[in-house]
Amino acid sequence: MKSQFGRRAFTHMELYSLFNGYIYGDEKLKREQPKHWHFWLPLLAYYTGAYSDELGNLTLNDIKKVDSIHTFDFHTHGKIQSRLVPIHCALWEAGLEHYIQLVEDSGHDRLLFDLPSKSGRYSEKVRIWFSGEGERLGYLQKCGLPNIDQQGLKTAISSLRLNFEQQIYISAIQLGKRPAMSYLLGLKEDGAAVEKLNLELLSRVIKPVRVVNNHINWQRFVERH
Repeated sequence: MKSQFGRRAFTHMELYSLFNGYIYGDEKLKREQPKHWHFWLPLLAYYTGAYSDELGNLTLNDIKKVDSIHTFDFHTHGKIQSRLVPIHCALWEAGLEHYIQLVEDSGHDRLLFDLPSKSGRYSEKVRIWFSGEGERLGYLQKCGLPNIDQQGLKTAISSLRLNFEQQIYISAIQLGKRPAMSYLLGLKEDGAAVEKLNLELLSRVIKPVRVVNNHINWQRFVERH
């Protein structure tokens, strides 16, 4: 996949650094103020290809079981088409079901309930936390990764969408179902929206997305000390 707007996907080693960083380890940083969305948003972005604003707007009602397949219903980004994205098994293994129960028990509606908005959008808060601003270091820098590489290409939270795109492109082509990739990314083909596709097919396209860390678990995040 080509980089978009000067951005590129993360390399395998960079993904390893991100998903083995302190958020996914056993110890909190000094003066860290952990939020649930710090744990979940990078994972959701990597396994769904969704943008930060889409993820920030997800509600519990947007988690739907259709034809025995659990999905996220994305429908809040103006330039991106609405779509159902099957939930990757790695998210369940990371403790998504238990986290959903916490959200329900706490009486919240939004999945990432502790992610605040700024000027009505969630992406700005995410950008600052993930990439930093001015002298403030972001999660990227704390994992030892630069914002801009030697070729002048940037990495940001949206780079995780490119990683998702790279992987589902391969699986969709192998299955002879390229439109499935466009649908999952909310993109048009030949200027027209791609109609909803069979969810079993979409699950097969998403299944090969590589698991970045088998030991990631939300309960572990909560119990960090």
